Amino acid sequence: MSEANQPALGEYGHAGDDHVVPFQVESLDARGRVVQMGPELDAILSRHGYPEPVSRLLAEVVVLVALLGTSLKFNGKFIVQTQTDGPVDMLVADLNVPGSLRAYAKFDEERLKVATEAGETKPEQLLGNGILALTIDQGAQMQRYQGVVPLDGSSLEEVARTYFRQSEQIPTDLRLAAGQQVLPGGETVWRAGGLLAQFLPDAPERMRMGDLPGGDGDETDADALVDDAWHETRLLVATVEDLELVDPTVGSERLLNRLFHEHGVRVYEGVALKDDCSCSREKIETVLENLSDEERAASIEDGQIKVRCEFCSTEYAFDPAEFSNDA
Repeated sequence: MSEANQPALGEYGHAGDDHVVPFQVESLDARGRVVQMGPELDAILSRHGYPEPVSRLLAEVVVLVALLGTSLKFNGKFIVQTQTDGPVDMLVADLNVPGSLRAYAKFDEERLKVATEAGETKPEQLLGNGILALTIDQGAQMQRYQGVVPLDGSSLEEVARTYFRQSEQIPTDLRLAAGQQVLPGGETVWRAGGLLAQFLPDAPERMRMGDLPGGDGDETDADALVDDAWHETRLLVATVEDLELVDPTVGSERLLNRLFHEHGVRVYEGVALKDDCSCSREKIETVLENLSDEERAASIEDGQIKVRCEFCSTEYAFDPAEFSNDA
């Protein structure tokens, strides 16, 4: 933000839709990020035309990958993926640092129809049992890091909290929400939002909670061991309503002010997000070149090899004669 556009003392600027806004509440030793997604999310979901319950789930995964991926301090990719036995058996979203997003879902149409007719459309019902994998990919020369937690009938929020508790050992709270907004004239668009708060005190021993590995107790007495500052942060985060996370008239900065005005909240410049698939004709051509003649032959349709990107639905067509006949 340029000096000319800096808000006056006591005021705050507005990052707007599709920006992840970092924040810090020093008196509570809390840090985090908040995001409201609008046009870029709607572009991703509208392109696929998924049924409403599938789009809602995928929107939450996009928000999750945005909140977590924008914290990376290096060039690379952050990937969130579910693999489950429910009607919606796969959700994938990735963020190419600093802010290029893409996402897609796979689902069983018949099972989804049955579940919808039965009113079983809660996230945990549509996902079923399986895993949530969070992957950091820094490129071909670096080893991938992956954390995996079970999806066992819990919401994405609850599973993400479990990931941080077990894998990162950082006290973390999280809110996710998604919904459709009806614009003047009747057009419907997708919106989503999320808030991530973490307890990061200077004294490491203050982070030792009963429900964290290495804590002084078990989950039954975890509340008694929670630091007062973190306990208050969690209580405040719990007051956030879904509508506040998606309402364009609220905004990320205004939401943070509502939550933490008594403590003072420092808001940093937002990170822009964009609907930006990384597929290209050159990349797909390289993949096809590495296939055997038999594999390429099996892909020929109407005299062409056609490949559709699952993320952005772009279709690429190739002449089989472009490729070597060598196996």
